[in-house]
Amino acid sequence: MNQAIRRTWVAVVLLMAIVLGATTYVQFFAADSLNNNPLNNRQLIANYGNARGAILVDGKPVAESVKNQDGSQFAYRRVYHDPELYSGLTGYYSFSSGSTQLESSMESTLSGTSDSQFFNRLADLFTGASSQGANVELTIDPKVQKAAYDALPDGFKGSVVVTEPKTGKILAMVSKPSYDTNLMAVQSTSQLAKNKEELSQQSGLALNWNPAVYDRVSPGSSFKLLVLAAGLETGYFTVDGTYNNSTSWTPPGTSKKLSNFDGGICSSQPDKASLKFIVAQSCNTPFAEGVQTIGQKKMDEVATAFGFNSKPSDLGLAPTSASVWPSDMSPANLSYASIGQYDVQATTLQMNEVAMAIANDGVLMKPQLVQQVSSPNLEVLQSFKAQKERDVIPSKVANDLTELMKQPVASGTAMEAKVPGVDLAAKTGTAQIGSTNKVQAWITGFAPADDPQVAITVNVQNLTYQQSHGLTSQIMNKVERAVFNK
Repeated sequence: MNQAIRRTWVAVVLLMAIVLGATTYVQFFAADSLNNNPLNNRQLIANYGNARGAILVDGKPVAESVKNQDGSQFAYRRVYHDPELYSGLTGYYSFSSGSTQLESSMESTLSGTSDSQFFNRLADLFTGASSQGANVELTIDPKVQKAAYDALPDGFKGSVVVTEPKTGKILAMVSKPSYDTNLMAVQSTSQLAKNKEELSQQSGLALNWNPAVYDRVSPGSSFKLLVLAAGLETGYFTVDGTYNNSTSWTPPGTSKKLSNFDGGICSSQPDKASLKFIVAQSCNTPFAEGVQTIGQKKMDEVATAFGFNSKPSDLGLAPTSASVWPSDMSPANLSYASIGQYDVQATTLQMNEVAMAIANDGVLMKPQLVQQVSSPNLEVLQSFKAQKERDVIPSKVANDLTELMKQPVASGTAMEAKVPGVDLAAKTGTAQIGSTNKVQAWITGFAPADDPQVAITVNVQNLTYQQSHGLTSQIMNKVERAVFNK
């Protein structure tokens, strides 16, 4: 072989190696980044026309790709079933507006480009079969989801979260107002613009996030559960103890009095009262006074353990918010924070995690939304596995809290949540919004109290006190009936 031929041969081999290397890199290493590049319009069109996997609840699709029959440039279109019921979970998949919630976070799985689907893609390459994404089955119980959604009153803003404390499975997560995600999945850009404009006019509607994991409001007296936990740990509170219950009390460093609810049952025991009575009637002054002894440091520790000041573990529902327990408060502000006011803020999911941890002997399991992922040929790619999040409080403290949380249901502020035959433990909350006559209404709890199967949390926002009276307890009652077939 002369030198010219040898050089040509070497050049050809090098070029082939470069081509093969580049092809390998593009196909296997850079595929995800190239596919998800917002400038890659060609790939966007190709992906949008593919058959995405379905999002399933109890084996039935709540989101699926349906073949177009109208000569569209896209082979498939995304269709949502019971969209108002599931919009906060599925989100939407839109050609010109992107995707949200599970449609976004599980993009590679639903589109079939995830690492776990490599061999499926390889098989499709050789057989010539059309690529199809994997199906995602949720942990949601459709009966509980619908009951929670129907129980939330129309015309108000609020959320309900229902979980299994022992596993972390999310059985229901709903919010109102909701919307029809099909309006965001239309394939006409002009129609989409019109739909978005109409949706933007709906007051309080969260189009691009899930309110149950993102919206934060003052938790009111439901936050007293954390003060009780801190007080029980330090020994300040005991289940059978008796404490000061003055009608009003002035925290250190201020002349502003902090009072029990004016005209409420707390005033029937104005000097001393048992802790069970105090919790049942949600009296304020014993907590405002007691937190001064418990102290900011212990409250910081307990709030952190429950999850305040940290975003929740990934649920595929971004964006999420960290609930807020303020640091370095003045003694007066610490007292107001102890009753869930001042700058304390919580999401519905956060207060559900409080109930979950108490229900599960002080151990918080990681909330999860995905039951199973399976390929088009029914191969299981991912299965639910319960995961411990962290130890929150000692089991003895959790058991004492459970006993105390039975009191509002038996004879206090949560009596309307009681369902015959269901042993419920719960704590209500009503947080005043500034100096207005509006409030944030809460209840969080679990049942059965002696062997918890579900934790339920309800938040309804921006109500008058008259509108809020008993409302969250009534909503919880309806959810319990769905869970326990009552």
